[in-house]
Amino acid sequence: MLVLAESQAQSNSLGLYYMSRIAENLTQVRQQIDISAVKSERNKENITLLAVSKTRPASDLKDAYDNGQRDFGENYLQESLDKIEVLKSLDITWHFIGPIQSNKTKPIAENFDWVHTVDRFKIAQRLSSQRPNDLTPLNICIQVNISEEASKSGCLPLELPKLAEEISKLPNINLRGLMAIPKATKNEDEQHLAFRKMKALQLELQKRHPHLDTLSMGMSGDIDAAISEGATIVRIGTAIFGQRVKTVSSN
Repeated sequence: MLVLAESQAQSNSLGLYYMSRIAENLTQVRQQIDISAVKSERNKENITLLAVSKTRPASDLKDAYDNGQRDFGENYLQESLDKIEVLKSLDITWHFIGPIQSNKTKPIAENFDWVHTVDRFKIAQRLSSQRPNDLTPLNICIQVNISEEASKSGCLPLELPKLAEEISKLPNINLRGLMAIPKATKNEDEQHLAFRKMKALQLELQKRHPHLDTLSMGMSGDIDAAISEGATIVRIGTAIFGQRVKTVSSN
């Protein structure tokens, strides 16, 4: 019994330590956002921190929630649905940020507030038709393959105007803006260039769609450049939750 009690005490101690680490990490990330906003002469209130919580247990999300985090981004559908059910009593804004298969659009339309990874009209059309009428319109970002990498999802920049025009006409959809995952690089000039291209695309689209107010771009390695070039949502995972947990989850 003594051994069991000691084991439980150690487990509780580790749990408290891990919770404090998530709180500390959130504080550091928020401070980084604040500093980047000041450097860029931007209002930090216009920048949303999206906690990328894929592979993390619901308890980790609850820890982050208890420390003021409200927006969470999930990549894997079944895993995210399980967490949405466990945490349904919390005032969480759920963002789907993973690849979308046509046969998985219904649960996404029914359970999420935002979808960042729409890259073709067929997917947007299905999300629109499957969004329950008693829910507010689904916020949509068009994913742009800004670096034009063959391995990346996203529409090409030249395809964007037509796709935005088509999606904007759908009911139950609120087209909010653009999302991108540029080619990974530590070169700050290259980071700025990719994000500057995204901002230019947004400004061009706003001539016909002035309500497009969102640029979802920037992760742990390029958050400063993203904020400098106009990001309104930054997607941060490891810097909040630590190293990713290996998983067999899928869409």
